[in-house]
Amino acid sequence: MTFTVIVLVACSIVMDVIGQLCFKLGLDRLPELEGGFRLNAFWGQVFNAPLLWCGIGAFVVEFLVWLEALSRAPLSLLFPAAALAYCGVVLASRVILGETVSRRRWAGTLVISAGVMLVCVAHG
Repeated sequence: MTFTVIVLVACSIVMDVIGQLCFKLGLDRLPELEGGFRLNAFWGQVFNAPLLWCGIGAFVVEFLVWLEALSRAPLSLLFPAAALAYCGVVLASRVILGETVSRRRWAGTLVISAGVMLVCVAHG
């Protein structure tokens, strides 16, 4: 993997994590609907939530970066590397959102990281 591809994959992962955090924070900040859940009112809130739009923007940037990475490296290498986004989301959930992450979930995150390293080393 070239340095450029590594940077592209890293940017893609960071944008994915940012997008997921924006979605979670944006939805958590929506006011509770009075009178129960109504689909029309819910979607009205969603379309007026700035953090949700930031999440969509992050995903658009991620998509464009991902296309550039795909033009430079094999999918069989890139896709496993992109799985590091799962690790980033778990870490960000703990650090930024203050979520409790069990030992089992950390172990799974470690397994994902080890798998990505194995794929990347095997490719080189």
